[in-house]
Amino acid sequence: MLVILLFTVLHIRGVYEAGNIQIFLGGFLLLVFTAFIVLGLTRSTGFHMDIFTSGQAVFEHHTLWANIARMMATIALVYNAYVGFEVIADDAEEVTNPSRNIPMGILVSLGISTLVYSLVALVTIGTVPYSELAGSETALTDAAMRFWPRLGVPLMAVAGIVATLTSVNSAMLSATREAFSLSRFGVWPRPFSRLGRYRTPYVSIIIIGAISALVAAIGLVDFLSFISSAGYLFVLFWASLAMVNLRKAHPTIERPFKAPFFPLTAYAAAGAGFFIVAFTRVEALLFLGGVLAVCSVFYYGGRVFANRRKARQELAEANGANRILIPVSNPDTAESLARLAAVMGQMQEDTSICLFTVVQTSGVLSPEAAERALNRINNKHVLLERVAHFAQERNVALYTKRRAATNLAESILKELNGHGDVRMVLMGWPGAITGQDLAHNVVKEVLITARAHVAVLRDRGLQRVQRILVPVGGGPHARLCLRWASQIAEIEKGSVTAFRVLPKTMELEESEDQMLLLQEIVEEELGGAVPKAMKFRVTYADNIVDGILAETQRQPYDLLMIGSSEQWFSRNYLFGYINDQIVENAPCSTLIVRRYQSETMAWLRRQVKKIEE
Repeated sequence: MLVILLFTVLHIRGVYEAGNIQIFLGGFLLLVFTAFIVLGLTRSTGFHMDIFTSGQAVFEHHTLWANIARMMATIALVYNAYVGFEVIADDAEEVTNPSRNIPMGILVSLGISTLVYSLVALVTIGTVPYSELAGSETALTDAAMRFWPRLGVPLMAVAGIVATLTSVNSAMLSATREAFSLSRFGVWPRPFSRLGRYRTPYVSIIIIGAISALVAAIGLVDFLSFISSAGYLFVLFWASLAMVNLRKAHPTIERPFKAPFFPLTAYAAAGAGFFIVAFTRVEALLFLGGVLAVCSVFYYGGRVFANRRKARQELAEANGANRILIPVSNPDTAESLARLAAVMGQMQEDTSICLFTVVQTSGVLSPEAAERALNRINNKHVLLERVAHFAQERNVALYTKRRAATNLAESILKELNGHGDVRMVLMGWPGAITGQDLAHNVVKEVLITARAHVAVLRDRGLQRVQRILVPVGGGPHARLCLRWASQIAEIEKGSVTAFRVLPKTMELEESEDQMLLLQEIVEEELGGAVPKAMKFRVTYADNIVDGILAETQRQPYDLLMIGSSEQWFSRNYLFGYINDQIVENAPCSTLIVRRYQSETMAWLRRQVKKIEE
């Protein structure tokens, strides 16, 4: 487990460190095994043909099928020793001149290993009688004891440990890069493709390292070897068939690796893999089948749930369940909110805007008294006339609602929860507030309790939405901002700048990775297509606040859209320290967005954020 921890740290620091360790360990193994083979074949106490043939028969059993079954079972056990070579292909992105070096590396290393394995077995069986080898778990040191007694025994013992280390190192390299690629293509969770400061997928490395440590703690070497071999043979079976399918589906793409006698080699490999798996231990097959069953349930079950959510969303949209609720307390604020809501209303069909006015009273009123209070205090037609033209110009339905209540926040939440058709609550910035004022602030109460997206606008003369700046992080709130900004820019024929602030101390290569990650986030959130109006930009600053504010001053933006931090749940800030600072100091209008999540998911994200901090 300590060795796995060491390799985990090495892999986090970079592939060069892990690769250099592998070269050193592999070179040591080759020297030791070469000495073992040469001394075993040349010394008088080493290999003898009569010892090698002392078994008198190649096959132990009388029937052909029994002998084949024993051979296949042996192959199923030792196949795991021949699976390190695909690591070369797994790491194609980190290989120079891959078209030449990958096939050469696979064939040369496979040839050398096969030769070494065979000669080591030849020397061992020809040095120690088969009757002694049959019950021994230290065959190589038993042989070395006869022709290389002083130095050979400890060296072979060390070589056995080193061979295990090289297997651990190569397996971790392969597994982490596979997890990284699967995550990048959206098959596995997104965090698996997250890069750290050393430009390595540290999340994948840590998780794979933890699983490896758990396996090491369990033991059961033979059983685990059967499981590993069966898993690799299973992959070999489907990969071989996939190669045939890819040739048919994409016949014209460039193929730098040529398979001889295709498709015969692919079918032969698939058939051999399936045939050998059949001779694996039953317990290993049951374990592998259980893993595949669980993974299949998650994979296809996730698709079913996703399709159901999509169907419910489409049904809700078809029924017009797509309302933007604007709680109004200030008529001047209502105009800027209605202008922005009219633009956002065009993002989805059958969207309506509800201007919701609450008249606060001092006590409990009857329905008749509440209606008289509303008519006396507020005339709904005045507000409607001031903002109606924003919606009319964009063909978005707009209407007003009024309520008399003793508590503003409770009235808004009652309206929000009573119908279940509100997609977003759009509110105005409540102004400068302290921690004590937040306890009774209407915006804060709605922000924490509302089961819908919440957006708060700090208006600084918003007249049009042509240039939008979106600082992009990995959280759900920033991703929702990104999607909304893209839709608004498409409607308004404007542009969106996806933006990221990097530390001044960050190296160039890591900055390039961050730019690629920014582009990947945009592609993922927008369904794989990046609009022409989307621009990408990174800047360097001492902190996020200074970086974003400097960008808003570098060129004029109409709207800055920021996803909420995970501090939106805190009673000390409205959205979070960073968000509140930016809103107070940004020269342009700012829209801060809190994406709705279930309470469980929101709690989990806050705990993960605390761990990362």
